[in-house]
Amino acid sequence: MTTKLTRQDLNSTALPLYLQISESLIREVAAGRLVDGERLPPERQLAQAYGTTVRTLRKSLAEMEKQGMLERVQGSGNYVRTTERAQSIYSMFRLELPQGGGLPRADILDVSYMDKPADLPAFGASAQGSRIRRLRYLDDVQIAVEEIWLDGAAGRVVPEKLSDSLYRYYGQQLGFWISRAEDRVSIGQVPDWSPAQFSKAPGTVIGFIERRSWAQHPKAVEYSRTWFDTDKALYVQRLT
Repeated sequence: MTTKLTRQDLNSTALPLYLQISESLIREVAAGRLVDGERLPPERQLAQAYGTTVRTLRKSLAEMEKQGMLERVQGSGNYVRTTERAQSIYSMFRLELPQGGGLPRADILDVSYMDKPADLPAFGASAQGSRIRRLRYLDDVQIAVEEIWLDGAAGRVVPEKLSDSLYRYYGQQLGFWISRAEDRVSIGQVPDWSPAQFSKAPGTVIGFIERRSWAQHPKAVEYSRTWFDTDKALYVQRLT
């Protein structure tokens, strides 16, 4: 059983810029690059760093404040506040540019609902799942191709509602959050479905990450595999 929508069928999946910026800042908090109580740079300076306007930047900060991850002190500045949600979700983003960080986005190449193939490891409670294939960027630099499988019992991905942030989609559309994950990092060959614009040709040996992710259930709800260009991105884990 398979249903499929290709890239031509999908609407633009990019989050609004202000949400991209807020998620980038939250990732910086979760990764330990911004710490609890730290004052952010002045708004005009921060807006310039992200190549946007102060007005858009303030919408990003308002989003962080709404999530309890920022305290805005009149006449003093904007102060980071860490939360359990930031640590448990956004800290799972491990790929960074060599100089650190990077504003994430992704092009969705394909979304299909289908029987799980035999080469997938066992996960979840259903014999079917949603398969999502993406080309990932940091600061508009192509860094990886990835294939994500969401177990059918956790919900079915609706392509028209999908955005850059899968975890945001899971929470808002399917009603669950990824709470923990297990990564296995090695090397692997770029898959044959990789788009022509990716920096490495199919069959090239590059960095490879396999991940199982769990929500509120004992069985993993998601399995993913990511092939990343080690010339352009690093896998980073910080211990605090």
